[in-house]
Order: sequence, then structure tokens, then C-alpha cells
Amino acid sequence: MNHPSILHNCSCDAVILANGEQPEHPVALRLLQEAPYIVCCDGAISHCDWADAVVGDGDSIPSWAREEYEFMFHQEDEQADNDLTKATRFCLQRGLRRLVYLGATGLREDHALGNISLLVRYATQMGVEPLMATNHGWFVVARGDATFESFRGQQVSLFSFGCTQLSTQGLRYEGYPFSQWWQGTLNEATGQRFSISADGPCLVFRTYDAKE
Repeated sequence: MNHPSILHNCSCDAVILANGEQPEHPVALRLLQEAPYIVCCDGAISHCDWADAVVGDGDSIPSWAREEYEFMFHQEDEQADNDLTKATRFCLQRGLRRLVYLGATGLREDHALGNISLLVRYATQMGVEPLMATNHGWFVVARGDATFESFRGQQVSLFSFGCTQLSTQGLRYEGYPFSQWWQGTLNEATGQRFSISADGPCLVFRTYDAKE
């Protein structure tokens, strides 16, 4: 398999489990199973009864689960932020900054897009080192000059957030200051690493496996 680097290089303080598509890929499952601390967003506790805390406004947690896990349920009723952000704040208040997000995509598309884009806010405004893993690959935030481990044939997508300068090395198609999200998708690594140079934040998505 082509995806051991995420496991070797991912040293997290906590996993935040959202209530979207649950981890099924071996990498995502292992990240959950080996997490030092787990915070569930509301109803996600139904999928992870060994979690350490539940955070949210309580609108999606089943009544039985709310009763059973009342001792570790931290309710936040404000609606300016979603449960993923509330769980992130909860972790930051406890000194947990290297955060892995699971279950944050895969169901409603608007929720998925919102959750993915929040990684940039967490990294640039809140001091989080975020990684979001799905059942297909994982997202991280790149700023300035960054080099990433890869392998030939790995699928890579870049999403620019306000970059006016952006270039790449080690990808099949040369990067540039993308003005639309679709412009940086469906690229491919040509070797064991690739690099990005940008004057703003970028979301970087890498697949676990090479394109067949």
C-alpha cells in the first residue's frame, strides 16, 4: 500500500470526530483507534462510545446518548459557529492544537464544503495544526514554502485561498495562482515529494493510493 507516510508523520494531540461519513479506510480507522484523545461532535458519539468528550449544541445527539454520556457532554448553544468549530475551541482551551478531523465529509455537500474550508481558518486564525482525513485521502493547510512526501501517481489537488503568487515542483501540472477551486484539482505527483511556494494559504489534498 502507498499510504504509510500519513501514519508515520501524524503526531496529533486529539481527534475530532464529526457526524458525517464515518472512517472506513484503514488509514482513517487507525487514526481514530490510536487517538490519544477523542472529541465527538454531538451525534458522532453514536459511532464512538470510547470518546473522551462530546461537544455541540445538542441538536443531533440521540436522547439515549445524551443521557448515557451526560457526564462528558459540553453544550454550546451559540449558532455563530458549527459543532466542528466548537469542538476545536474545546480542544484549544485544553492545550490541544495538533488536531485530526474525521467524519467531517461525505454526507450533505454544504456541510462538507464548510468543514473543509474551515481548516484554513483554524490554521491561520486559531493556531491549530489541522489534518482532515476522509475515506479517500487527507487535507492539510500549506503556507509559504512547503514540501510534502508523496509517491509517483498519487493524486493531488490544491485549493488557493487568496494567493496572488503560487508555484509548484514535483507535480504533473505546474501550479499557478488559481482563482477558482476547480483549477487546482486532479493533479498528480511525479515522485517521492512535491513542493509548493505561495504567498497565502492553500489546502492540499492527497489520496492514500495511486490512481489505478
